[in-house]
Amino acid sequence: MSGTHLPDLVRAAKGKRVVCVGDVMLDRFIYGGVTRISPEAPVPIMRRTREAAMPGGAGNVARNLASLGLSVSLIGVVGDDGEGRELAALLGSIDGVDADLIAMRDRSTTLKTRFVAGGQQLLRVDAEDTSPIEAGPEAELIASIADEAESAGVIILSDYAKGAVTDGVIAAALEAGARHGIPVIADPKGRDFARYGGVDLIKPNASELAVAMGLPVETDQDVEAALVAAQSVLPAKAIVVTRAAKGMSFAADGAPAVHLSGQAREVYDVSGAGDTSIAALALGLAGGGTLADAVSLAITASGIAVGKAGTATVSAEEVLSALQMGLRNGGVSYLSLDTAMAQVATWREAGLTVGFTNGCFDILHPGHLRVLEEAKARCGRLVVGLNSDASVRRLKGPTRPVNDADSRARVLSGLMAVDAVVVFDADTPQDLIEALQPDLLVKGGDYTIDTIVGADTVQARGGTVHIVPLVDGQSTTAAIARAKAKAE
Repeated sequence: MSGTHLPDLVRAAKGKRVVCVGDVMLDRFIYGGVTRISPEAPVPIMRRTREAAMPGGAGNVARNLASLGLSVSLIGVVGDDGEGRELAALLGSIDGVDADLIAMRDRSTTLKTRFVAGGQQLLRVDAEDTSPIEAGPEAELIASIADEAESAGVIILSDYAKGAVTDGVIAAALEAGARHGIPVIADPKGRDFARYGGVDLIKPNASELAVAMGLPVETDQDVEAALVAAQSVLPAKAIVVTRAAKGMSFAADGAPAVHLSGQAREVYDVSGAGDTSIAALALGLAGGGTLADAVSLAITASGIAVGKAGTATVSAEEVLSALQMGLRNGGVSYLSLDTAMAQVATWREAGLTVGFTNGCFDILHPGHLRVLEEAKARCGRLVVGLNSDASVRRLKGPTRPVNDADSRARVLSGLMAVDAVVVFDADTPQDLIEALQPDLLVKGGDYTIDTIVGADTVQARGGTVHIVPLVDGQSTTAAIARAKAKAE
């Protein structure tokens, strides 16, 4: 499974409509600091500094779908209250999301309030009504599903066990999927996965699968056994289980389980990663991909999500960037400028500093390695700007480069010190530096601050410029001269 076609699926899915039906809720975050313990009880006293709110549950799935470039019809219920109106306003401000929310007078909007200090959640307070919705609102949801499915490519049932995903709603989604020939995906809750009927894909996490099947899911072998058991009793056509850092496993049509692992990443927050993964599964299917393709995209997207603080969304550009980064050593050796900019933004959101150096790197030698290694030691991620073949010829003469840009990029991208390579065609990297806005600029000792292109740009935004001493006798020109001398 090379994955070289996955970027094409992301692009093909752009603008496709997804119907998302389920439990919408309001997530409220109250931030502050803790400096002492209450004298009244052994609890911390938090001094409140700010507050934020965002759509949660199926609303967060819709946020992720829209961020991935899809068009979303969100169908759900809220209370006829201030929280419901706030939630509707938040959803209405998201490009690509068309929210059809039924306001119920006798029901409160599901509200989750989290108190956060020092990056740690101290307490969560839930206000909710989990009873099944009544016949009237259910009929309105069913009618909305039938209407919206006519122009959709995928239907998602986002069940948080708050009462919106009734048996009647599930049946309506399955009927609409069958009528229009579109896949139905269920994100289940509870022990009874059979209630979701013959959905095309059901996506529990590992602990949910363990509870539903009454089986362990610690190892690949455990998961395989649980998937075999699930396939024997569930009408769902395919089962995908998310396994946190272990990746995802899936099985379909009685075939053996397949395990896919993601790239090892620094985990900052797992909040909402499940919503990101189901949105990315829909992305893959909407783009015309196979189940394996959709799972690969879900692993990529959720891997990006856990590298961000809070309940964060993932954009199509970030997925494309991550895919291209992952494929560098398999054929794609360098990033486009747009992809590099998206990747740099992702690193910054994760709190990482970004370094930059540039050059022809025609024949890699110890002097190059010293610059690259010292640069990486001073930043979280290092981007290398690489002169194109035409640029090298203009700078070095018609006999250069010895190695073409793709070969040079492949060598650079294989080094531990290098996190991204971007080829530029200009004589200097000024435009590239202005686009990427690195925090650190590094060059070799044959330059001074006054002669380093981009130094003023980096320093103007508070960044630093570092010069690495030269390694005596080490240069591409010297290496070529030595080779000629030996040949003669």
